[in-house]
Amino acid sequence: MKRLFAVCLILILCLSLTGCASSNQAYEKYTKTFFGTFDTVITIQGFSQSKEAFDKAADQAESLFQTYHRLYDNFHPYDGLNNVYTLNQEASKAPVVVDKALFELIKFCKDHYEQTLGKNNIALGSVLSLWHDARSDSISEPEKAYLPDPERLKRAAMHTDINDIVLDEADMSVFFADPDLSIDLGAVAKGYATELVAQEMLKSEVTSFYINAGGNVRLGSGPMDGRDNWGVAIQDPDKSVFGDVNSDLMDVLFLHNASVVTSGDYQRYFVYEGKRYHHLISPDTLMPTDYMRSVTIITEDSGWADLLSTVVFLLPYEEGRALVESMDGVEAVWILNDRSVEMTEGIKEKARSLGATNPAK
Repeated sequence: MKRLFAVCLILILCLSLTGCASSNQAYEKYTKTFFGTFDTVITIQGFSQSKEAFDKAADQAESLFQTYHRLYDNFHPYDGLNNVYTLNQEASKAPVVVDKALFELIKFCKDHYEQTLGKNNIALGSVLSLWHDARSDSISEPEKAYLPDPERLKRAAMHTDINDIVLDEADMSVFFADPDLSIDLGAVAKGYATELVAQEMLKSEVTSFYINAGGNVRLGSGPMDGRDNWGVAIQDPDKSVFGDVNSDLMDVLFLHNASVVTSGDYQRYFVYEGKRYHHLISPDTLMPTDYMRSVTIITEDSGWADLLSTVVFLLPYEEGRALVESMDGVEAVWILNDRSVEMTEGIKEKARSLGATNPAK
């Protein structure tokens, strides 16, 4: 439910910050919102010369999100489909042939494992499963909240070697060399799917759009209302998601043709003995980190932004900043534990707090 509230806030912010100017009468703004994929609300807003063209593009986007949701789901099987759930059940027995979109996502994560300092480990599924159970149980019955048993976490961590995920590009098959290994694509799947959807929308008649997939924002070209950019808000982690649109924000970024993805300690968590335990787990300590409140990654590709937001959140600020600054086309905004805000140089000219504006022409 908390994720639903956060999504509603971002929707309100995006609708407010894009404004109501309509200097280009040939285009109208349309919105489609749907539920049931990636455990969140997804909103697509776009400018189109006809409602029919927008509906066609948005309906295709919804269908694609449903397809990728099923493929990347590690909790449920689907008839006739080899998905993440299937892999975790069968891939240690024999290679499993999967859809190209699933194979390439797994390969994407493996290919970037070293570059992201080992913090992006999709083989951590057995550890994350223990945390998932603890979080779900503790939210359902707060008076019985608990943490995963440390010894069980250590035993699970013995089966998290990403090199035990064996890929065969010849037949698009996946094999687990360790029978106790399981994968979890939660740190990247939604962003990766969002990028696949965005690429299809860019081929449609609706190229001026924003997609808000549960806080993963992917922007097409600028809004066709006389403005150059969309306004994307960075949430204040200590303010209500139903707060004032203009005052309860840390900042607003004015962007187009970009992705904006935030990882934070306020999005999914439970409380045990007065302490908040969020869902982002370090592969080193097997515990949630407490280096910062949130980090927002800005780059073109939504899958890359999603992956990096988790990786950088799991690193101390100095290490995370060094990693971001070593990469071309990647910017970041940090909200630290003392509520101070840090930004990479390239995003400062896009930040409202530092004087950026987004006037209609």
